[in-house]
Amino acid sequence: MSIKNSELILNPNGSIYHLHLKPSDIANTIIFVGDQERVGEVTKHFDSIDFEVQSREFKTQTGTYKGKRLSVISTGIGPDNIDIVLNELDALVNIDFETREIKARKTSLSIVRIGTSGALQPDIDIDSFVLSAYGMDINGMLQSYKIDTIKHTDIEAAFVAHTQWSSQKPYPVIIKNSRVLEAKLKSEQTINGLTATCGGFYGPQGRVLRLELQDDSLNHKMDSFEYNGLRVTNFEMETSAIYGLSKLLGHQACSMNAILANRALGTFSKNPQATIEKLIIYTLNKLIS
Repeated sequence: MSIKNSELILNPNGSIYHLHLKPSDIANTIIFVGDQERVGEVTKHFDSIDFEVQSREFKTQTGTYKGKRLSVISTGIGPDNIDIVLNELDALVNIDFETREIKARKTSLSIVRIGTSGALQPDIDIDSFVLSAYGMDINGMLQSYKIDTIKHTDIEAAFVAHTQWSSQKPYPVIIKNSRVLEAKLKSEQTINGLTATCGGFYGPQGRVLRLELQDDSLNHKMDSFEYNGLRVTNFEMETSAIYGLSKLLGHQACSMNAILANRALGTFSKNPQATIEKLIIYTLNKLIS
């Protein structure tokens, strides 16, 4: 069945609506960064760049790193942006733009996020790397989709009970990463954990400037949660959305987090750019190994 024009929106040049990309513009291995300025911080290590486009906060560069073709895309901040980026990337490889029909043979992308994050546990050092074994959606975006087959209800129920989770908030959804990419990216330099993905930077992550929180003890409840050795290691705003949509669409995804802040200790990295640079180089070399 042909997909309606209102659902699959293409630009006059045939590119997908928000990303302004055509199918030939992307590699099958894609690195996500939040900040458009960070795209160049990744691709400056490339041997060559053969394609570049930007629309709004979505900047894409595709090139070659040590013989491997890679794309780097800035997603902007938040799960809502991930909803746009992942659905449009999937459309590029799994929908025929001429017939507007879903392809019989699907392509699976490998997607790795290189991002920054704040640790919830006092023993997770500033400037360390957290590899998100799981993403926990506490923002509600994934609940727009049928997710029963991909979520971990046992961990979710234990988390809700431990934190006395408010029924006025979206129910937490926990999604596993790609074991294939985890095996490729993990090492003695990474810490595996459960990454909580929030819908905001301040109140949703327990930060207080002038507004009171619905539950001012929630961060402590979260950092004291444990399930068969699994702890909530860090807060950020993209991972669970990447994991959930990737699982549903048949793509591989893993999130790498540079820990710039420790929320339990109230500390922040003295040289965040150096930490991000180290994570970029680490991830690039792991992807080609």
